[in-house]
Amino acid sequence: MPDAVAYTVTAQLPGTDWVDRYVAWLSGGHVRAVRSGGAASAQVVVLDTPSGEPPAVQVRYLFPDRATLEAYLRDHAPGLRAEGLALFGPQTGTTIERSIGRVAHADPNL
Repeated sequence: MPDAVAYTVTAQLPGTDWVDRYVAWLSGGHVRAVRSGGAASAQVVVLDTPSGEPPAVQVRYLFPDRATLEAYLRDHAPGLRAEGLALFGPQTGTTIERSIGRVAHADPNL
């Protein structure tokens, strides 16, 4: 995928018990919904965080090109984000950061 684009969502959660809830929600249908919206692959990563820092989970989606990502963001993301905010919004102490970038190299064996 020479034009691939990475879409990364990082959630800082209020405690380790929230990590299990968040991962269960992701694997229980959210990641599948993003894949249905155009992502070619996804990885859910529980990040190693320094002692005293809140736990964090990162989801890395790979889209085949920017147009597919833009269609996902326009047509699918609003509803999926609303669901996520209802379950893991600021009211829970969770913060979400998103980033987008061009994939400069990907190992085809992964």
